[in-house]
Amino acid sequence: MDLSRRRFGVGLAALSATALLGGSAQSAEPTRILRSWYSLILELVRQTPTYSPPVAARAFAYLGITTFETVASGSRSLKSLAGQARGLAGVPARTPGVRYDEAVIVHAALATGAQSFFGNTGPSGLRAMKALEKKLHKEAAQGLDPAVWEASAAYGKAVAEHIDNWARQDGGGQVENLGFPDQYTLTEGPAHWVPTSTIALQQKPLLPKWGDCLPIAMPQGGACPLPPPPTYSEDPASEFYRQAVEVRDAVKNLDDEKRAIARFWSDDPMLSPTPPGHWMWIAMQIFEKENTDLEKSVEVLARLGMAISDGFIACWKSKFEFDLLRPVTYIKRVIDKTWEPLLITPPFPEYPSGHSTQSGAAATVLAQDFGETFAFTDATHVRDGLKPRSFGSFWAAAEEAAVSRLYGGIHYRAAIDFGLEQGKCVGKFVNMLKTRVA
Repeated sequence: MDLSRRRFGVGLAALSATALLGGSAQSAEPTRILRSWYSLILELVRQTPTYSPPVAARAFAYLGITTFETVASGSRSLKSLAGQARGLAGVPARTPGVRYDEAVIVHAALATGAQSFFGNTGPSGLRAMKALEKKLHKEAAQGLDPAVWEASAAYGKAVAEHIDNWARQDGGGQVENLGFPDQYTLTEGPAHWVPTSTIALQQKPLLPKWGDCLPIAMPQGGACPLPPPPTYSEDPASEFYRQAVEVRDAVKNLDDEKRAIARFWSDDPMLSPTPPGHWMWIAMQIFEKENTDLEKSVEVLARLGMAISDGFIACWKSKFEFDLLRPVTYIKRVIDKTWEPLLITPPFPEYPSGHSTQSGAAATVLAQDFGETFAFTDATHVRDGLKPRSFGSFWAAAEEAAVSRLYGGIHYRAAIDFGLEQGKCVGKFVNMLKTRVA
């Protein structure tokens, strides 16, 4: 059995296992319900064909805001994002004098939100959502006044529907043909992107209009612009040629450590939770280790979700502005026609690196949440046979994620360095939002 089929089989088993988390008869606890739903959501990303990295990031953003607003509505510490996040009106208020149960509210909000964002997943995913909803419903209802259950479930659902209706206005809700347009005209000239795959569907780039989606924290998709990449040239003395040679040599001279880094951060769609899901898994691992409480958890999930989602909008805006060809195209054409990258080149323009932009955004936000020197170990890919990696800070992880694309033969140095800077810019917009009552 090849690796992709083995991982897919493991993923199906994980969906079933996740849906049955926590089989004891103990009373429902909202943080455990939150983590159970997110564990399943991260598996659903692996199994849903339309969930390329930008699409996955969008789901994480709106689901994070759903849980945040649900909890903030009953908190004296959290401040709603209404009036701060782009176009978000206040969520329905809790009815004075009515008793609510936080676990039921969180469960109902995420059950509704997951169904909305993953209603197009496969049969296994749909069964897993139904199983988890049934299990957590039973657990949360045990010993609870039915009137409290009904009021709490109705409230969580109402908040989720409110966020879902708002999300539908951003232009990213409908993904057809797996994100590849039926019609697309390639830009003429040797500097511009051309398909790097023989797959028929990928003769056009993925989600060319994604940069036009409405962001959440940024005022617009172009709010974090980039300088142009080095000027295209086939002159061996040019900067462009030099950066291409760096990619060629990086792949040619890989040692075991650099090869492991490239594999660890590859995060291919359908074989992983995708790059944005990788950062969500990092957050979930920190929650587990630090025993993070409910309010802090939903705050981090909302902020991180907005950072990676806006990061992909900013990145895609720049990708299709510059429309730069990939290293594999240039190196084979100009330097060495026998060269091959370590990783499969994604089907869209090169500059900047999506890994770099979203990782820079994630690190900027998480550093504000947990500290600039917060050390952690990332075991996201243990079940895929990859060893955990440890980092002294979020920015150290972001830099490794970014440079992994050089080791994989996917990006030039400029896309990596400027992508990280673009991510910082996106993260700063998220950090300007107020999620705590002063």
